[in-house]
Amino acid sequence: MKPIPERADVVIIGGGIIGCSIAYHLTQLGIKDVVLLERRQLTCGTTWHAAGLVPQLRATRTLTELAKYTSELLKTLEAKTGQATGFKQNGSVAVALNEARFEEFKRTGAMGRAFGVEVELLTPSDVLAKYPLLSGKGVVGGLWTPNDGQTNPVDTTMAYAKGAKQGGALIFEDSEVTDILVENDRAVGVKVVGAKTNGELHELRAGTVVLAAGMWSHWIARPHGIRLPLQAAEHFYVVTEAMASVPKNLPVLRVPDEWAYYKEDAGKLLVGAFEPVAKPWALNGIPKDFCFDELPEDFDHFEPVLRTAMDRVPILKTTGIATWFNGPESFTPDDRYLLGETAEVRDLFVACGFNSIGIQSSGGAGKVLAQWIQDRHVPIDLPGMEVRRMHPCQGTRAYLKDRTTESLGLLFAMHWPFRQFETARGARRTAFHDRLMALGACMGELNGWERANWYGEPGATPRYEYSYGHANWFANTTLECQAVRDGVALFDQSSMAKFMVQGRDACKVLNRISTANMDVPVGRIVYTQWLNQRGGIEADLTVTRLARDRYLVVTSVSSHLRDLAYLIEHTPADAFCGVTDVTSGLPMLGLMGPKSRALLHELSGADLSNEAFAFGSSAEIEIGYAVVRASRMTYVGELGWELYIPAEFALHVFDRIMQAGKAYGLKLAGFHAMNACRTEKAYRHWGHDIGIEDTPTQAGLSFTCAFDKPGGFIGRDAVLAQKELGPSKKRLLQFKLADPAELLVHEEPIFADGVPVGVVTSGMYGHRVQASLGMGYVTLDVPITADIIRAIHFEIDVADRRVPVQAQLGSWYDPTNERTKS
Repeated sequence: MKPIPERADVVIIGGGIIGCSIAYHLTQLGIKDVVLLERRQLTCGTTWHAAGLVPQLRATRTLTELAKYTSELLKTLEAKTGQATGFKQNGSVAVALNEARFEEFKRTGAMGRAFGVEVELLTPSDVLAKYPLLSGKGVVGGLWTPNDGQTNPVDTTMAYAKGAKQGGALIFEDSEVTDILVENDRAVGVKVVGAKTNGELHELRAGTVVLAAGMWSHWIARPHGIRLPLQAAEHFYVVTEAMASVPKNLPVLRVPDEWAYYKEDAGKLLVGAFEPVAKPWALNGIPKDFCFDELPEDFDHFEPVLRTAMDRVPILKTTGIATWFNGPESFTPDDRYLLGETAEVRDLFVACGFNSIGIQSSGGAGKVLAQWIQDRHVPIDLPGMEVRRMHPCQGTRAYLKDRTTESLGLLFAMHWPFRQFETARGARRTAFHDRLMALGACMGELNGWERANWYGEPGATPRYEYSYGHANWFANTTLECQAVRDGVALFDQSSMAKFMVQGRDACKVLNRISTANMDVPVGRIVYTQWLNQRGGIEADLTVTRLARDRYLVVTSVSSHLRDLAYLIEHTPADAFCGVTDVTSGLPMLGLMGPKSRALLHELSGADLSNEAFAFGSSAEIEIGYAVVRASRMTYVGELGWELYIPAEFALHVFDRIMQAGKAYGLKLAGFHAMNACRTEKAYRHWGHDIGIEDTPTQAGLSFTCAFDKPGGFIGRDAVLAQKELGPSKKRLLQFKLADPAELLVHEEPIFADGVPVGVVTSGMYGHRVQASLGMGYVTLDVPITADIIRAIHFEIDVADRRVPVQAQLGSWYDPTNERTKS
């Protein structure tokens, strides 16, 4: 065996199924100078004890596509490498024990079919026919996915490893990475020690470092200021003794309402669970000698699952248990894995936190990351999986300890629309938090922030009651939207990310990365996108010119770190320009509605007329003792101002607004109302309606592009070339459902004259237009124009129900923007 080299193009830390898949896919792309380092033996962490399930249907389009690719790859991997994998496609049955779960299956199944996954809804008798060992008690229906399967995790990992070595990669076991080498904020290699280094520390330099070390990844990254938000938790299953009555090729069975899954293996049954309250493990670090280890049994913890399982599959009552197993799996705060280049250290890529779906995701994640490394840009839209979506607070040990108790069980919990996390709450509060709680706020959570989603009665403690129909907060949100339309409403938007960009080159830097022209008069607000070289939308935000050499960038909380990293990475090293994150020091309130002008005038005495304060203008005003920046901008489609307040004056200004607002019927409003209003106005949301695979032309945002400004902008040539071709064959459309009782969430299939042409990206009930609305991309064989749209009969599949819809390019509410600019 060759010694560990001194240099490689790519070094991969971790020899589980993910690391080996990345190595395999890199060599498939022709990148052969790859070194994989495993601290002990391949698969010895969590891969070896995984159940090996390979389902295709996941909660989102991207997760489904990655899992589907894995399944297709595993059908050929043995033939390609000569290494058996144990893969077989025996299908899977998911069982619903209530109507709500069956509704979830219907929605998930409709999405899966839109992406090429074969899915069939089952009646209770169909379920029993597919899985004869099952008790039919309480069964409402089921979901059959015939191309799902199972594989042997160890053998599959060895196939990836063998294929990687055949492609030129070097794999070293007993080679522990003690540190990542970082120079000038870039990963340049690793320090490794082990059998191949004679126990001495060895430096391996590399152009790219990939951290795919599973539950160890958090601890390896932490010394470099990277708090990867993943935590190991105990994962339990049992394996029965052999049973002669188990049919061959028995499908995988999932009964999520009982937290359990069942897998046949060599005439035995494996019964595992994702219980509602999990047990985090190794909170202070993983034992150094951990290798193929099992954790202590905990019968009391697993016994409720097993007792229910014996009722569901009665043969278990008369079958002995051959193996009681408990082993660690790593989980993230939102049950989405961590993929991509870190914001803190360039050229350091991560692939970890797979939430017990690492086997089924291995092929897709490996392929995507290998392409990402080769091209230095993400090949597909991954807003829900990119590591830069997370905030440092979500990687603290206390946060992970608390959230992991919940996140494991959420894999099988009901996936309700607007479901809120219940753990790791309450720490990241805006300045107005306590005031809002006293006034009836029902808080949701996003990236650790507590945010008012809707309001009950003052002094009450409103709580969510989840539903696929009109939820218990529907009437409350209706009143909030009516206040936005008819009177005045106040939103706490403090969680929005805010960056100060300043220096003599600030205008030059922002002009280069923004589609719109940033060289505007002081006091002007510009709505713009940041693109990649291919014209895809990397960010969607506003920029306000505060002075000749100073700008304020405001963007979404969900893309906070991602957008900050983009801005810093695209600021030339020799530019006289600094970037400062001022989010925490600059709370923001949105005062919206036709009475906002009168209320704000009473508070400030400022001239807020159209002539003195036009839409898109920003200026400092006085409210009480505070100097506040008022920006005439809106995300709800009404006359209104965003008020940026120095943190020390936040409560003073809030109290003044609330006191003066009594005479105007001021009402507090939450993010559900804002989402409803922005959907009515067809305002896009990055990560849902626009992303890196969508261009301004396709998204209907070409108006932001200043094609003739000096120096152009990143992605200009790609967008201009597309624009010159005329109307695009892919276009974001707005939809209104014929039945207002049917509600859209996301990913529902769109049909044009009976043919699937796209999926819904956002859905919400529009309280001002009293209709259920959505938006989504449609791809046709012809350029999409208003005339073409009118000639097509559109439908949307809502839980296996085809609902007729109206479609148009513009918004459903105030399409001429008269109210916004009044």
